[in-house]
Amino acid sequence: MQTSGTSARSLVLIAACVGGVAAAAPPPMAPDVATVLAHVGERVAEYYKRVQNIVCNEKSIVQPVSSSMGTLPGVFARVTESELRIESARDGEDGTPKEATFVRTLIKVNGRAPREKDKTDAASCMDPNPLTPEPLAFLLPAKQGEYRFSFAGFGKGKESGSMMIDYLQPATAKEGKLVEDPKGRDNCFSVEVPGAIKGRVWVDATTFDVLRVEEHLAGPGSVRVTDQQQRKHMLPDFITIDRYSRTIRLKQAAFKDPDETMLLPESIEMLIVYRNALESTRREQRFTDYRRFLTGGRIVK
Repeated sequence: MQTSGTSARSLVLIAACVGGVAAAAPPPMAPDVATVLAHVGERVAEYYKRVQNIVCNEKSIVQPVSSSMGTLPGVFARVTESELRIESARDGEDGTPKEATFVRTLIKVNGRAPREKDKTDAASCMDPNPLTPEPLAFLLPAKQGEYRFSFAGFGKGKESGSMMIDYLQPATAKEGKLVEDPKGRDNCFSVEVPGAIKGRVWVDATTFDVLRVEEHLAGPGSVRVTDQQQRKHMLPDFITIDRYSRTIRLKQAAFKDPDETMLLPESIEMLIVYRNALESTRREQRFTDYRRFLTGGRIVK
């Protein structure tokens, strides 16, 4: 998240001490958010068109943690490795993507080839699903209307060439739900949280490429547990999510034949802390070894 600058009181003291310093250059004017989002949406749509023939390796690390976010004694992380590609669905005659999906092929579980039971046992509950939404899809033109965006300023230091856009995904009117695993795995659930999501996007001020995304749950969220689920799984009537946060970082990847450089996901870090009943986890996905499939079956890194 953005770090705080010098306090107002510190600024007064500095001005009183040094005196006579030339006036600082005025800050750049805030851009029109709608214009910036239009450019960002175009860049993300273009990105999805370009990555159709690109694959990479994904390493996913899931570590159960305590409610205070410390590691649990004797509980080890689960590590999976997959080959991953991005597919996008097309919308309309112009071929503009309306959504995009990560598609995974599991290669290793804890350093060994996966066995059939690795896909269905309880330990696999936190593994990334074979199909999951691509994390930048919310910036596509067809998705932006679901969020509220505002300009948050320009980056500083190493990020001085970037703009920061804040966003809010409003809370839904629906009640949160605890959804049981369709594969029937024990103690495995997904949670639909109705709470608002706040986030910030760092965008290159020249190219409008997305550099980083950070988001978090705006406040604790509660999920109603049905009477049947309470009896079946010995759960309380409500489950509370105290914290959810996710950080997405992108990096430049270079390709040959033809020469090309693309900004691609480098990592996704996620923390989910439940107050009761469910297991809190810290998760990290790392993306490496990007390569491109070309006609004729060649692979080019």
